[in-house]
Amino acid sequence: MPSLRIHIDRFLEGAAPKVPRRDLTHLERLALVRRHGDFSLAYSTAVQQKLSYFSDGDGYIAFGTKMKHHFALGDPVAHPANRPAYIKRFVEAAGDPWFVQIGADTARVLAGLGYRINRLGIDTRLHLPAHDFSGKRNETVRYSERWLSKKGFSFEEDRRNIFLDEIARLSENWRGERIVKRWEMGFLNRPFADHLGADMRRFVLHGPDGELVALLDFDPLFRDGKVIGYTTAFKRKHIDATPHAEIGLTKFAVDRFREEGKSVVTLGLSPLVDIEASGFAESSFWRSTFQRAYGSAWINRSKFNLQGQAAFKRRFHGQEQPTYVAFRRGTLVEMLGLLRLVKAI
Repeated sequence: MPSLRIHIDRFLEGAAPKVPRRDLTHLERLALVRRHGDFSLAYSTAVQQKLSYFSDGDGYIAFGTKMKHHFALGDPVAHPANRPAYIKRFVEAAGDPWFVQIGADTARVLAGLGYRINRLGIDTRLHLPAHDFSGKRNETVRYSERWLSKKGFSFEEDRRNIFLDEIARLSENWRGERIVKRWEMGFLNRPFADHLGADMRRFVLHGPDGELVALLDFDPLFRDGKVIGYTTAFKRKHIDATPHAEIGLTKFAVDRFREEGKSVVTLGLSPLVDIEASGFAESSFWRSTFQRAYGSAWINRSKFNLQGQAAFKRRFHGQEQPTYVAFRRGTLVEMLGLLRLVKAI
């Protein structure tokens, strides 16, 4: 029998503003992403389960609903010239929805519609081929790769899904060291899958004894039907893996992308990092709350290691681009809905 919580959620979602939804097929969503999916979350909006789509067939806004409120995920997947119109139509239809992990262009459109815009964190971008791992500041990254090679570790791209049993075991082992072990986060992240989706890439690291030690999965970034780069989607490593494993494997993958002529690799969202004034009208309450959350030893220890994730990504010295959250009201109830949607609580 469904729990009382599920019944309440269904009741509240039924009371949310009625947004016209379009049942885009998986293939239709992927086709739109291949044309317009040039930001980190674009591919995930097309393949993640339990999202809804506001669409006219030429583009879409992906969104989730929780506790009577709608939350748009990322920027619109549409031609850049058409994105402001999608945003305005969705705002009109969805009754003051939130927009989560958006870029500066979307933030500017929403600011013009009376939204408050707060910084949510940073997305780290490695612009290729200009970004490489030469120079003193990247010495530790190069050392990790050399150390692994000298110790008998081997790097490889898994293009044929040939390590599925090993990957399942590695993922289970990895979950054993997570702060929250009972579930994986959602919305901003989708659940991990052993099999790769269309156009994804997977790189693996095996130890000297042949055991799978770590993996990195990447989602594609597109423009006009061509893959222009990749964004880190998932990472798994053995609970006893050397700290060099993830660093060296990331360098190996980025070097391959550069050799292929790709233009960018993004490392994804570092939540609540560098929460400064956004440059737009914003909520001082949420700015100070985000700052306190990032500095909280309790949150980093028992909920999510915000500081550790940011420190790892900063090892690669990419360009740090702010991402934003936008809302008109920004109430505690709406934030609770967002936290539940991402499964942070």
